Amino acid sequence: QVQLVESGGGLVQAGGSLRLSCAASGSIFSVKAMGWYRQAPGKQRELVAVVTDGGSTNYVDSVKGRFTITRDNAKNTVYLQMNSLKPEDTAVYYCHLLLPSGYFYWGQGTQVTVSS
Repeated sequence: QVQLVESGGGLVQAGGSLRLSCAASGSIFSVKAMGWYRQAPGKQRELVAVVTDGGSTNYVDSVKGRFTITRDNAKNTVYLQMNSLKPEDTAVYYCHLLLPSGYFYWGQGTQVTVSS
């Protein structure tokens, strides 16, 4: 079993920054990719950023240039540095882990609220 523990959410004013962390533990031998999704009220969950085992990254267009995803492979931890936050970034952010087998896991979610 794999557990994902997220931290770093909170309330910030527009233009501010937050850093999310997600630590994976359990029976992990290798990880295909780790990433962050978000879900705002009344909207579908969307991919925000992902980093693969090879270090490739991908971002949704709305956060390019503002968010940076990084990964510490030794610690099975992924980070999301969020700068220049906007009210439209307000959502519950979920950590996601994809194993080479295709199995995937979700974190419990952390609330990010950006006030205008």
